[in-house]
Amino acid sequence: MSLIHVQPELAAVRTLLDSADLPSADLTHDHCRHFFYQGPPDAPTGLVGLELLGDVALLRSLVVVPQARASGMGSALVAHAEGFARSRGVSAVYLLTTTAEAFFVRRGYSKSPRAAAPPAIQSTREFADICPASSAFMSKQL
Repeated sequence: MSLIHVQPELAAVRTLLDSADLPSADLTHDHCRHFFYQGPPDAPTGLVGLELLGDVALLRSLVVVPQARASGMGSALVAHAEGFARSRGVSAVYLLTTTAEAFFVRRGYSKSPRAAAPPAIQSTREFADICPASSAFMSKQL
């Protein structure tokens, strides 16, 4: 498995997310400071992002190119993001997903009602505007 790097190029992030039908319209260069990736910065093969919000974080945009799926890359990226969050004083990570609920359950996340989301998570564009109400809302205590 290749090394995990930080801060991929924004255009490459958008291209990869768009190819997987994941939201990218709200992302800025500033968001990419807490995005981790494998592969070249201009064409990552996998990536995951974090929005740090005090003692909680929103994990977003986990994607792995089809030819690298089932390689362990997604698990490695999530573990790296969780370790980074923990090192920044984050006590819980939250996420929304329409397709990867089983993947995250296997990594210790549990489903919660959206109404139980902390105010900091509820205030994100991903939670408030971008992800559909049908998305699974999940969390993991670190």
